[in-house]
Amino acid sequence: MLERRLRYGVLIYFDTMKPIGKYIVVVTTEEEVKTDSGLILSGEDVNQFRYKRGVVVEPGTEVTHINKGDKIYFDKGHSFAMIINDGQYTIIQERDVVLVE
Repeated sequence: MLERRLRYGVLIYFDTMKPIGKYIVVVTTEEEVKTDSGLILSGEDVNQFRYKRGVVVEPGTEVTHINKGDKIYFDKGHSFAMIINDGQYTIIQERDVVLVE
């Protein structure tokens, strides 16, 4: 069965697949960063940051502290992208999550 949800402005297509172990499926979200002086950083500048923001689509079978729908920051250097059902998802491990909102 295919799930379709609109969450945080992102249309998510994810069927009943479940990540195993400590893996987490994430949809990255675009951020607009404003400096203290009021300058708005471009997307290219934001992409140079080590950490990215995302929304958890599906946590793995052994993930204990992160739930579906959580907004997280993760180390993008330890992530990889996959295309699943025509949608782009980022796959990370639980240990790469640095902050849960």
